[in-house]
Amino acid sequence: MSRFLSKAQLEGFEKYKYNSVDTSILSNYVMHPFWDWCVQFCPVWVAPNLLTFTGFLLTVLNFLLFSYYDYGFHALTEENITNDHIPNWVWAVTAINLFVAYTLDGIDGKQARRTGTSGPLGELFDHGLDSYSAVLIPTCLYSIFGRDELSPLRFFFVIWNIFINFYLTHWEKYNTGVMFLPWGYDFTMIGSCILLLVTSAVGPRTWHAQLPGGLSPGFLFEIVLYFSAIITSQTVILWNIYKSYRDGTGKMRPLLEAVRPLVPLAAFFALSSAWALYSPNDILNRGPRLFYILTGTIFSNINCRLIVSQMSDTRCEVFNGLLVPYGVAVSLALCTPLSPMTELLLLAGLCAAATAAHLYYATRVVQEMCEHFKIACFHIKPKIK
Repeated sequence: MSRFLSKAQLEGFEKYKYNSVDTSILSNYVMHPFWDWCVQFCPVWVAPNLLTFTGFLLTVLNFLLFSYYDYGFHALTEENITNDHIPNWVWAVTAINLFVAYTLDGIDGKQARRTGTSGPLGELFDHGLDSYSAVLIPTCLYSIFGRDELSPLRFFFVIWNIFINFYLTHWEKYNTGVMFLPWGYDFTMIGSCILLLVTSAVGPRTWHAQLPGGLSPGFLFEIVLYFSAIITSQTVILWNIYKSYRDGTGKMRPLLEAVRPLVPLAAFFALSSAWALYSPNDILNRGPRLFYILTGTIFSNINCRLIVSQMSDTRCEVFNGLLVPYGVAVSLALCTPLSPMTELLLLAGLCAAATAAHLYYATRVVQEMCEHFKIACFHIKPKIK
């Protein structure tokens, strides 16, 4: 079987030390004390990665629930005004699942330190799964607003806004050597849980009321995400990178090397935007859920490769292999007269292939890390005395 981690990367992982800065008031004064209390109830034989993976599976379950009840995001459109189609219990269950997933993501590192199993695999595993959740969680929230409030195209760019913020945080660490944990993450997760829980009590139609000035809740949701990203994330990231160069505290890479990780993301953004905007069959409106999950899968693969380079202190890849079939598919869709069904089948096939390729990559990387460090991913090996 092919290997994805080079000798230099494995050696880099051996030297890796986690370095982070968390200035979030919510995180430091509310969530961390809560997680410290929660982790004491977790048996010491439970592997930290098992907590991380369980939380991720809960976000997958949420995605599958909404896929069943609102596959095409039509539940709250005008033609379904008398029938929401999504039962109240679904909103409540997904709120609980999301909060439990967020809690498990918060205590996995504490469990690792508690059991003496801290290491680079845990961080790689955690952030890799988080990069996939970056599409799963927002897509569930889209069902609160639906197509009438937010078109599939507008939501596509909302998702990309989330992707870019997530990616830039790791690009920042690639250049500074420090993970500056963004304030927005904790507030967004807690806010999403509250939003889903309130929706279960009052119904999603509450969020479709007309606001003063002719504004809608969906539009405000969209605007808040964009502006909060600029103010609390993107400008802060650029400032931290600038400061690291000014003070000589970062990796001090030349400009071309510093921006190298942005190349595959920029190429993917251009390709996916071209398909979404110029598809002759309006593929994004015909299969939005498939389009989102395909975009999220390839984004996760690009992001995971950046995390590997950043943690192992090796040169980031400038090219991602998944962009080859994706580019071919986009060229076929835009340049050849495909029928609507053929383009939809092309999208579905590409989504299945990309998912299989990404899962294979992730599985092999975890296996190679476990072999190198002589550990197990999902259980704690007894220490040899």
